Amino acid sequence: MDNHSNALTATQWSVMECLWISGSLTGRQATEQLQEKMGWNRSTTLTQLRRMEEKGFVKSCDQEGVKTFFPALCREDAVLQETESFLERVYSGSVSMMLSAMTRKTTLTKEEIHELHALLDEMEGK
Repeated sequence: MDNHSNALTATQWSVMECLWISGSLTGRQATEQLQEKMGWNRSTTLTQLRRMEEKGFVKSCDQEGVKTFFPALCREDAVLQETESFLERVYSGSVSMMLSAMTRKTTLTKEEIHELHALLDEMEGK
């Protein structure tokens, strides 16, 4: 999942959030959660899960006729991929340009500034 075409869509993020929180869901459980969260019916939910399985985002197993879905992608990897994609797409890969843009309109707390200093010190030591 190195390229942008394999990035999660907003809809897929919703599905993955349910799976990351639960660990795994049967088709019925996924349908119930996504009905409440997204207003989807059973067919929409199962179609989305099947497509996500084809893309490698989700895995499934069948036990005694009950299909259970679970994430094939951990949340941390998905967040990193999304962040890298955003950084490249919007800021041409420049972290400093992104931080500059983000801090122009938003005041950082002292704690956030200390965290950034610590991160920079750590990175400088590598």
